[in-house]
Amino acid sequence: MVFAVGIVTRCPLELRLKKVPGVNWKAVLTYNSKTAGPIRASRLVNGNAAQSTHNEEKIEFTNPLSVEERVAAAQNELAGKGLGICGELITLEIMSPDVCDLTLIDLPGIARVPVNGQPEDIGKQIKRLIMKYINKRETINLVVVPCNTDIATTEALKMAQEVDPDGKRTVAILTKPDLIDKGTEKSVLAIVNNEVIPLRKGYIMVKCRGQQQIDDEIPLEEAVQTERDFFQNHDYFRCLLELEKATIKCLAVKLTQDLVDHIKKSLPQLQEQIKKQLWNVKKPLKDCEHGPPEDLDGAKEFLIKTLNGFNEKIKSLSSGEPSTEKNMFAQLRAEFKKWNDYLNSTKTSFHNSKESSENLRGSELPGFSNYRTFEKILQDHVAELKDPAMDLLNAIKDIVIEKFTDVVSECFQNYRVLQNIITDKINNIQLTQLEKAEQRISEQFKMENRIYTQDPIYLKILSEITNETFSEMELPVFDKRCSYDHMMKAYYEIVVQRIADQLPLMITFYMLQETAQVLTIDTMKLLEKPDVHELLSEDSDVSKRRRDLRARLNRLTSAEEAISKFFNY
Repeated sequence: MVFAVGIVTRCPLELRLKKVPGVNWKAVLTYNSKTAGPIRASRLVNGNAAQSTHNEEKIEFTNPLSVEERVAAAQNELAGKGLGICGELITLEIMSPDVCDLTLIDLPGIARVPVNGQPEDIGKQIKRLIMKYINKRETINLVVVPCNTDIATTEALKMAQEVDPDGKRTVAILTKPDLIDKGTEKSVLAIVNNEVIPLRKGYIMVKCRGQQQIDDEIPLEEAVQTERDFFQNHDYFRCLLELEKATIKCLAVKLTQDLVDHIKKSLPQLQEQIKKQLWNVKKPLKDCEHGPPEDLDGAKEFLIKTLNGFNEKIKSLSSGEPSTEKNMFAQLRAEFKKWNDYLNSTKTSFHNSKESSENLRGSELPGFSNYRTFEKILQDHVAELKDPAMDLLNAIKDIVIEKFTDVVSECFQNYRVLQNIITDKINNIQLTQLEKAEQRISEQFKMENRIYTQDPIYLKILSEITNETFSEMELPVFDKRCSYDHMMKAYYEIVVQRIADQLPLMITFYMLQETAQVLTIDTMKLLEKPDVHELLSEDSDVSKRRRDLRARLNRLTSAEEAISKFFNY
């Protein structure tokens, strides 16, 4: 990155130098034009080809003297005429046998005071733009400073030190050595020799063409020789030639070597970044890698594999295999535990049974048992459990629909038609199964209206509640030794245990097992449809995303291979 004091560059300019033996000098200027429209256009610029695709302007030319004109025209288009700046990048690629392989980015010079209509915050704008580039650890920063200024107070060097305090990737370029005051040559030499503000990569002094030479269109070759003659004949700076710390040619050689060394140091970190990006690309590419074949037989075979994969996941999900990531039985068990906890909480409500039995008492004298009273209290109590049972059914239905729909999204994420069809099937099957389950639960509670259980089971529970031992031989003496409260608690305990297990089994069977079986059969019936390609039609952006991911994967793979070859070399 090259940045200095004073505005000449008004947009970031990427200069790509390519050494190409056996060709004449050629340049290509590229930038995003603000005026180019979506229509492809082509034109000639002073006999040179120029073409525009969408908003990219690309201009080729073969005259080195027109570089300034072309760059200035691009800057005027992007930043407007005047001295404003713009963050849009302009790329200038130069191919010649006389250049070295090197890429530079020239940044706007730092301005402190707005002039000629510049915005008041022009200084802040330029600093933000410069920081955007020099912050990157992969770059080498070139700080351009005139020899006739106090380098210690130079804003450009200060900014470079902020992002590179150790000076590991900063090179200072001292310009205008012909303008320094007499008597200050030794001070300047001390700076070049790294004695004032040390930089790991040091300093280079250059003498660029003056404005008069530019106006006189002095060729670059002549300017290079003039620069060398200046240093060769200078009393103080002659020594810099021997130290290879002077001339633009020495600068180019140094930058090329520094860039190679810097790349070598950055390669391990870059290689690690590429590996991470490759991993991040491979996973989403795997999700959309294999699209359906174009031919009918291939498409049908692809559909069979896709539907079989879906059915396998549904089977795994509904069987509650521990290995599956989408094991829904943890959620089902949580709902069934809530149901069991609720049933247990209703056991304590028998403390009012005496009042209830008194309200239901018939003509019998006190102390005589009436079985109908016992039966009525229990029937009313059990009937209150029906609505909570239906709530449990609906909770399980919602869980099953949610989990099955997740599998649909996973298996058919690229096929919207299949997604919609299978989702509708799940909802329709669940509605049918819900009616069956509701009917079965209602029948269960109708059966609970008959007060019945096996005598040994009843006696066992009654013994546990009363802490007494009862047997079938003592049936006539129950009324003498047990209260209604104990007998109702014993029977209600049996009801709770019965429906605590019976309803989860019933609901799971109808809402999960049967749903999975019916869904598997209905899914495979899709193979009978003639419109296979319609079923496998992808979202409009899926194929584009696949192409983009593949292209990115190829680029990253090529980059990884290039780095590996570099290490081996």
